[in-house]
Amino acid sequence: MIALRLDRRLAARIDPSDVVQEALMDAAEKLSDYLRQQPLPFYPWLRRLAWERLVKLHRRHMSAQKRSVCREQEPIPPLPNESVLKLVDLLAGSGTSPSEGLVRSELRHRVKAALAQLPEIDQEILAMRYLEQLSSPEISAFLEIGESAVRMRHRRALERLSRLLSGERGGQEP
Repeated sequence: MIALRLDRRLAARIDPSDVVQEALMDAAEKLSDYLRQQPLPFYPWLRRLAWERLVKLHRRHMSAQKRSVCREQEPIPPLPNESVLKLVDLLAGSGTSPSEGLVRSELRHRVKAALAQLPEIDQEILAMRYLEQLSSPEISAFLEIGESAVRMRHRRALERLSRLLSGERGGQEP
């Protein structure tokens, strides 16, 4: 998850293993509270600590500007281009012949453009499902919503993506 989400521009400053190590130190400090309360399954809890560490690093290194209104809400760090391309490949499938390669290249371009038009939560659901290969229960625990809501959001994200790819209006909810 860290390697998929760490912006390449930060590679000279931050190593993904350092982020993991800091998240594990956070976990060690908070483990007794977790064991008493067990607010969610262990992996989503640990992933949340890593996510929080990554958001802090991203904020510190990528958006070190004066405080603005748009920074009031917890931002979702955008996926780096390499991760977007990997997600595009997973969603677009693969072709083997030269003609299929051209079709796939066009499809990759269209999927990338459509992904950029999706709401952040749709992009996040698709990234968690396809890039991180998280299950519905794991996504549910991380987002603190029910499993049926995760499945519904996943389905709707794919429907919006499909509408955007087919050129229909209504790629986003009102």
